[in-house]
Amino acid sequence: MFPFNRPRWQPLIHRLTALLLGGSLVFSYAPFDQAWLTIPVILLLLALTRRSSPRQAAQMGYFFGFGWFSAGLSWIYVSIDSFGGLHPILSVAVLVVLFLYLSLFPALALWLWRRSSRWFGEAAIWLLPLIWLGTESLRGWLLTGFPWLELGYSQTDSALGNYAPWLGGAGITLVMLVISIAVIRWLQTRQAYFLALAGAPLIIAFILPLLSPLERTGEAARILLVQGNISQSVKWNPDQHWPTLMRYLNLSRPYYDQHDIVVWPESAVTMPEPFTDDVLANIHANAVATDTALITGIIDYQSGDYYNSLIVLGQDGEHEVKQEYFHGHSNRYRKHHLLPIGEFVPFEDLVRPLAPLFDLPMSSFARGEFRQPNLHARGFRLSAAICYEILFPDQVRANLQQDTDFILTVSNDTWFGRSHGPAQHMQIARMRALELGRPLIRATNSGISALVDEHGQQVQTAPQFVAATLSANLPVVNGVTGFARWGALLNWLLAIFLAFTPIFSMVKRRQNK
Repeated sequence: MFPFNRPRWQPLIHRLTALLLGGSLVFSYAPFDQAWLTIPVILLLLALTRRSSPRQAAQMGYFFGFGWFSAGLSWIYVSIDSFGGLHPILSVAVLVVLFLYLSLFPALALWLWRRSSRWFGEAAIWLLPLIWLGTESLRGWLLTGFPWLELGYSQTDSALGNYAPWLGGAGITLVMLVISIAVIRWLQTRQAYFLALAGAPLIIAFILPLLSPLERTGEAARILLVQGNISQSVKWNPDQHWPTLMRYLNLSRPYYDQHDIVVWPESAVTMPEPFTDDVLANIHANAVATDTALITGIIDYQSGDYYNSLIVLGQDGEHEVKQEYFHGHSNRYRKHHLLPIGEFVPFEDLVRPLAPLFDLPMSSFARGEFRQPNLHARGFRLSAAICYEILFPDQVRANLQQDTDFILTVSNDTWFGRSHGPAQHMQIARMRALELGRPLIRATNSGISALVDEHGQQVQTAPQFVAATLSANLPVVNGVTGFARWGALLNWLLAIFLAFTPIFSMVKRRQNK
């Protein structure tokens, strides 16, 4: 007998298989965009786990999660290695700790599923959508949350992405779980009902665009994105403040009178606002003279606190200036969801002395409010999110109003070099446009800068790692998507409905005894 067929080798083979399945998921996300891969991976994971004990399921879930996150988030190493000041071995160790933590969530989901099978038998698999939704929600909340690589993001460009305006990215994950579970049940029972259940979501996906509540008004805004491509190694050098500002001005001023809104990326102005408000007042006056609004990322300093902010200069109203610029004016947004280590350091008095990784420039920010007024620019209303915040659909949705015209997000992905991190970040931002049915404006320091329509499709994209401008018209859209109206409520109702299947099955078995 071949030695690996012996029972004692099976646990190892199963764990390695789970590890490889999780690792293969990296290809389903941008920039590889093999969306078809996700459902087969889920299917194989369920098939691998469906007869295991709760402990074995947790182990396979843990290996699956480690492969999933270590391959998908390997780009984080670029920033730690380049700017963290740690030995490469320590950099890898930091990442391993993060991946081990994130792997707890799929391990918990599979453990709970197999644990429930003691009471519900094979039908317990229908509890998995509710369990998975719960553990992924926990991952997006616990310790400020890290919801990167949600499975639904892999379907941004597939037919299943049509569920986003109704169920959001998390709902797409549920749909893929339903398809996979139905196939598993069909293979077990050969009942045609399950095969129909697996195919129905795929058919519905092609029908959903016909039910869209969105409608273009015929109005559009002419948008200019400015990508400065400032090297991260010099970005916060005080000697580079004026050269950086002049680069953005030189790239922008020739186009003022041709655009409604000009957008600079996160912290494009590196000098804190109180120390550069005279220059900002001049930029404001120049933008007003050309009937243009300019939105820029900047560090604000007030009452002893620093805020990662966006401010609007120039013409805020459609035909006039309703509020002149001054430091502290209301036409601004302050980042609420801060990035751990990068923007705030837990236990900083103890942690900061350990390594440069924990003492990065500008890593001690105060938080803005969870819900803030829209920005006003040239008569248009923009719901803002800065960098990491675009990962959190509940926050972006909470700041979207019925008369919001565009979603605006600015970022600085220069930290991650030529890795696949910026492409994943762009994919996540596009999902927000799909969910909420509003065009998206995304300005970054070094790319990926893009203008995206209400269906999540890129209208224009600037190449990475070059100083560039990007110009296009974005339509104004009316209508409210189901996800914008109800948020994750439909997901929870669907998952709870599916969870009644094993309950009914258990009751039926007891009645037949």
